[in-house]
Amino acid sequence: MPRLIFQSQGGRVPKGEKLKRMVFACLQDKNKPADAVIALTDVYTGHKIEFQSALIAKKLMSLWVGDEPRFHPHVALHDFEAWLLPYWSRIQQLAGSKRKTPSANPEVVNHGKSPAYWLKEVFETGKNSKSRSYMKTIHVGQILDKQDLLISIEACPEFKSFINTILQLCDPATMIP
Repeated sequence: MPRLIFQSQGGRVPKGEKLKRMVFACLQDKNKPADAVIALTDVYTGHKIEFQSALIAKKLMSLWVGDEPRFHPHVALHDFEAWLLPYWSRIQQLAGSKRKTPSANPEVVNHGKSPAYWLKEVFETGKNSKSRSYMKTIHVGQILDKQDLLISIEACPEFKSFINTILQLCDPATMIP
């Protein structure tokens, strides 16, 4: 079973040579080299649009790193919160809101009003919200508590691809069709 090491980059994936150096530092570590490196970024990082699409982001990351089969780039469309939108009824319950779901397809909720913005809005206008705004560190755990992750996996192809990469690295027989 591969060992997982998480390295946060403050919401942004390093670009160009910096990403390549980081990936190869993990793969060539003298003490415990990684079996694989998975990079995960958002198309929209909350500060600006980093990439025009998930496909462009993945292609650029692969180009920066080079021909390295142990590198697996992944992208959340348009931000991580898209993967929470399939749990809209839970979000409504937590916020005390009847606001309708932003889209049947969570990963098409776009830059003009990103998934994180939808969550911020529903929490700010909901009657149950104690914090009066969406707070990732608090609300993600509350939204996902006792929820079936397959709901989001089936609704979000990019999320499914990300999860399948992890499963394939652990045991290819466990991948989700």
